[in-house]
Amino acid sequence: MIQFTNVNKAYRGARQPALQGISFHLPVGQMAYLTGHSGAGKSTLLKLIMGIEQANGGKVLFNGHDITRLSSRELPFLRRQIGMVHQNFSLLTDRTVLDNVALPLIIMGVRQSIVEREARVALERVGLADKAHFLPLQLSGGEQQRVDIARAIIHRPQLLLADEPTGNLDNNLSSEIFHLFEEFNEMGTTVLVATHDTNIISQRPKPCLVLENGHLKN
Repeated sequence: MIQFTNVNKAYRGARQPALQGISFHLPVGQMAYLTGHSGAGKSTLLKLIMGIEQANGGKVLFNGHDITRLSSRELPFLRRQIGMVHQNFSLLTDRTVLDNVALPLIIMGVRQSIVEREARVALERVGLADKAHFLPLQLSGGEQQRVDIARAIIHRPQLLLADEPTGNLDNNLSSEIFHLFEEFNEMGTTVLVATHDTNIISQRPKPCLVLENGHLKN
């Protein structure tokens, strides 16, 4: 699924590279954690997988295709195979929950009848079918996070990425969110979650990639 080979990433003006010599393999169907202190390079690594950032060296493979060689025209096809969950939800506050979830399919140009059906299915999967016509600010933080997850999985991605998805939630809500990730993984979705939540990692053990100052620890 994902293969990093000696990947480096440096930002102009930074004192040191964000990532140095990163090599790992995330196989199809696996769920794993990406952890490390704030500033260790977790978000940068996820952005490389999404094609939002470009590596300065090395290879990033997705299903055998080198992401570092994709043109701007090819990137949308890559992103259609990946779902992304954010820490701060990034929901449109003037649109309903249903409209927020539907957005990826609308951007893809999918027919409206299919868009609404799939958005309702995605909301059902995260337990929010009854909140379809609410506005995001009418929901709790945990519910807003589940809306973001529904939006990330509406197009049935092969890979689900999450960047500190429980950073703003309490322990009980964090556990609920990770239970959703585990359910998606059991259905065949490959999942990579960036988190510094040591309680979750200890309670729900999975393979773990540990970053420290841009290096992957052995």
